[in-house]
Amino acid sequence: MEGNELVQILNQKIGIDLPGNIDTDELHAALRGVINDLIQHDFQRLVSVLYRVDIEENKLKKILKEQQGTDAAEIITSLIIERERQKIETRKKFRK
Repeated sequence: MEGNELVQILNQKIGIDLPGNIDTDELHAALRGVINDLIQHDFQRLVSVLYRVDIEENKLKKILKEQQGTDAAEIITSLIIERERQKIETRKKFRK
């Protein structure tokens, strides 16, 4: 089961409503669907989400260029989840 804290953060930052008891694969699939929808229908909102999550534009461009042929929504989803996990770990370290 995916961390409830991660799901709550993603719900808040992206404006979605995923259940807290979702597992990793379900989280990834649901988020990929949302990101794909944003790519196709609301690119400005996607840019805003990437800014809020703190995905580096240059890093994203580099990865998209290196992995041409890979689904962009898949790449962005992985980057968002990875970045939010990093922030959670950093907060845990500084709480101690």
